[in-house]
Amino acid sequence: MSEALTNTDLQGALPLIARGKVRDLYDVDEKTLLFVATDRISAYDVIMENGIPEKGILLTLCTKTWFKILSDAIPSLRTHFLTLDLPPQIPESLRPVLQNRSMQVRKLKILPIEAIVRGYITGSAWNEYKKSGTVHGIKVAEGLRESEAFPGGPIYTPSTKAEQGEHDENIHPDQGMSIYISTFFPGSDFGGIG
Repeated sequence: MSEALTNTDLQGALPLIARGKVRDLYDVDEKTLLFVATDRISAYDVIMENGIPEKGILLTLCTKTWFKILSDAIPSLRTHFLTLDLPPQIPESLRPVLQNRSMQVRKLKILPIEAIVRGYITGSAWNEYKKSGTVHGIKVAEGLRESEAFPGGPIYTPSTKAEQGEHDENIHPDQGMSIYISTFFPGSDFGGIG
């Protein structure tokens, strides 16, 4: 098994725009970015020193599969995914390392929300529940035990998508909708939401 790739260096082939918790983003042209999924791991918004070999490849191939499933199910759906092909600017010497862990994507406006669906009460949801009986501000059944399944099934519990080094913040789904509206429809009033 190969060593974990925790940092990328395209040797000046493309300008680096940002390093996220897992992905490095490079500018390809005025309409396209290159996302490179590293083998970095993070927990509670902290990037660990070690990585998991080939994790980035697995993430990228899973992402490609899900985009295909979604596009097949909803043919009119337009996502940011373009191709796993590497742009021509990438030197031949880097192609074996970057293949299947990189994808070219459309430049689109970012929605700074992490979509989390929880089936069990654990982590930050458990901490909030112990204090207030809620999860992301949503009232849930009383008397739950840590790691127990939610009685009504999974619930949608969004968080803000913080910049690297910052912490995501748990929010109520209504706050997520407000962020969506203010991001894509600034100045609009959709029945008081936003």
